[in-house]
Amino acid sequence: MRASDPAAPAFVRLAAHPLRWKLLTELAASDYRVRELVERVAQPQNLVSYHLRLLRGGGLVTARRSSFDARDSYYHLDLQQCAHALAHAGSALHPALGFAPAPPPSPRPEGRPAVLFACTGNSARSPIAEALLRHRTGGRVEVASAGSHPKPRIHSDAVRVLREQHGIDISGQRPRHLDTVLGRRFDYVISLCDKVREVRPAFGDQPRLVHWSIPDPAAATSPGPVGHSAFVRTAAEIDTRIRYLLPLLTFTPQEVQP
Repeated sequence: MRASDPAAPAFVRLAAHPLRWKLLTELAASDYRVRELVERVAQPQNLVSYHLRLLRGGGLVTARRSSFDARDSYYHLDLQQCAHALAHAGSALHPALGFAPAPPPSPRPEGRPAVLFACTGNSARSPIAEALLRHRTGGRVEVASAGSHPKPRIHSDAVRVLREQHGIDISGQRPRHLDTVLGRRFDYVISLCDKVREVRPAFGDQPRLVHWSIPDPAAATSPGPVGHSAFVRTAAEIDTRIRYLLPLLTFTPQEVQP
């Protein structure tokens, strides 16, 4: 290669390695801990940790301490950053290569896809996710939320953020227990809380189990503007993840590679 030849874009250099690509594809489906990734890619932990460190350095992967066991960390693929990196790589090859946002899912022949969001109290993260997915799909997806230890009511800041940021009113909604939805069929069961992931009950029909490691915005905040901003950030992160979930909902779990 001549000295004047441009280097490959960072995303291409990072994703071209077979193990890093495997880690990216695993994290595209769910957040995982290191030991879980070691099992899924069948490689030594020191090697997996090394390549995760490179992916974090490249801004494609982030890590967050588990709220269930602070000795653990959950790794998350930043799909928004990946989209930007892919767009940059495409334009570096040719200006006409771009990426259009994925359209909302169309109804499947066998009926609407069904999604359950779960967290501990069903008072903030999971009702926010339920409301945002229902809003973005206009009823084309059957969606519910529940908690392992539901609180008496939806958090007031969750109600406020959805109303102010998205024009959604959930003020009449009440938390429900996971036991109340055990008899229903779901294509996806998505946990948003590290604690509930460990106690999540078994569901029939083998739904696709996904984990989004998102801290409880009510846990480390105080009333007022600071506490409210935590809910704004949480809703924004959930909304981003939901936008990248939408294309998957045009398929059944059996059609998506595990």
